[in-house]
Amino acid sequence: MFDYSLNIGGSEWMIIIFVALVLILGTGKLPGAARKMGKAVNEYNKAKNEIQEQMKDITDEVPKISGPVETEREKLEMIAKSAGVKTEGKTDDEIRESIASKIGQKRTDESEKKE
Repeated sequence: MFDYSLNIGGSEWMIIIFVALVLILGTGKLPGAARKMGKAVNEYNKAKNEIQEQMKDITDEVPKISGPVETEREKLEMIAKSAGVKTEGKTDDEIRESIASKIGQKRTDESEKKE
């Protein structure tokens, strides 16, 4: 049997695509199209990096709990300690509110730094 498959490598495909673009766009429009393509790739990379940075920030904010905890109160106190919140004389709800405001404050501060 005859095998009619094309045996073309990666760099050869790039040459074929380039020639096709020159034929379709002409030599006058090619630099503008390349510029637009470069801008699109740049915007994609910026968005990708920003999302990766946000994911990194979120994973950095996860409270560290070392060892088992017996009660809900102990868990709250450990989370509060890792977030830098004082728990003395506060109810569980007050501690939760303090932790939430502290974490929200960190996210706001970090977003202001990026702008």
